Amino acid sequence: MKLLKMNLLRKKIFPLAVALVVFVGLGGCIPSFTLNGAPIDYNVYRTVHVSNFPIRAALVYPPLEQTFENELLNYITRNTRLQTTDGASDLNIEGEITQYYLTPQAVTEDAYASRTRLTIGVRVKYTDNKAEGKDVDQTFTAYRDFDSSQMLTDVQDQLCQEISEELVQLIFNATLGNW
Repeated sequence: MKLLKMNLLRKKIFPLAVALVVFVGLGGCIPSFTLNGAPIDYNVYRTVHVSNFPIRAALVYPPLEQTFENELLNYITRNTRLQTTDGASDLNIEGEITQYYLTPQAVTEDAYASRTRLTIGVRVKYTDNKAEGKDVDQTFTAYRDFDSSQMLTDVQDQLCQEISEELVQLIFNATLGNW
C-alpha cells in the first residue's frame, strides 16, 4: 500500500518538477501579474500629480469636489505604488467636474416622474511625461437613479460617493490601468 502511494506521488510530482526546471532553465522568465490591472513599469514611473478638480457645472454641490478628489487619490494609492507629488511628476491627472444635473425618469400615468437621475460628468486630462502617445483627454459620466419621493438633499451625499467611485474606476482603467 505504501509503495503504491509513493508511485502515485512520483507520477504526479515528477512531471511538475521537470516542467518547472525546464521552464526556469529556458530563460528564467516567470510571468508576473498584477491584481489591480495597472500595468505600470515602476522602473520608469515613480510619481503622479493629481490636480484639483473644480466644479464647472451649472448646478454646484460644493462637497462633490472634495469627495471626488479624495476618492481618486485613495484609489491610486491603494492600487499602485506611485508616489503622489505636488510638483513635477512622471504622470499628471487634471480636470474639472463639468456636469451635475438632474433628469426625470420613469414618468407615471399622471405625468409625474417616479424616479430622478443624478448625473455627474468629469473631464480628465491625463499626461504621460515619459512616453509619447499615451495621453488621454476624455469626459467620463456616471449616474444614479433615486425615488422622486425622496429629497435630493437626503440622498445627495450617498449618491455623490457612489458616482465618484464609479467615475474613478473608469478614469483609472482609461489612464493608469491602460485598458
